[in-house]
Amino acid sequence: MKIDPAARPFTVMAAVPTVIAAMARRPRTTAALGLLTAGVTLFFRDPDRTPDHAPVADADVILAPADGIVMHVGEPQPGIAPPGQWQQVSIFLSLLDVHMNRSPYGGRVIDVTHTPGRFLAAYRAESATKNERSEIIVERVVGGRPRRIIYRQLVGQLARRIVTRVEPGDEIATGERMGLMKFGSRMDVFVPPEVQLEVSKGKRAIGGETVLGRFPAADPS
Repeated sequence: MKIDPAARPFTVMAAVPTVIAAMARRPRTTAALGLLTAGVTLFFRDPDRTPDHAPVADADVILAPADGIVMHVGEPQPGIAPPGQWQQVSIFLSLLDVHMNRSPYGGRVIDVTHTPGRFLAAYRAESATKNERSEIIVERVVGGRPRRIIYRQLVGQLARRIVTRVEPGDEIATGERMGLMKFGSRMDVFVPPEVQLEVSKGKRAIGGETVLGRFPAADPS
């Protein structure tokens, strides 16, 4: 199992009490703390997904950006969407989910904006506007017409750090790794009205594999 390098400082901090307990010859305490250290490290696991082996060639498909439970699908929640006409898909990541984030759609990164904020529970609607977050805008030209989607990494009560590894001007593929959120959090994806959504509330999404929706096929002419 591959572990993201962002795990290193957390693993070291969690391992210190384990080492102290071992030096004090407290086997039960050492075992318990060792399990805690392993659990912290596993928060940063980075499994391979379909796009890692075969890049998504379908320019119409939009994939889930993260593992978790779909908590909203359809019309945007009040006051959450960017200016314009959008549909919203929100995914809640629990402590047990993989926290690596992937781009739901490939194209050129137009803008990346980080906004400091609070740490409300990520499943609450107001977390989308009050919590710390990063917003990424991606645009792709298909059939001579630009397609733009927007997605956000939002921290929750336990997630205190967002890692965003893309910058304006980068070219990114659908399903490609683009960052992570440390511990529980939420991802919001905003797509144009013409996208046909293919997920429902309560469905479990797998980052880089679950299809959230599709653009209408481009006109060959």
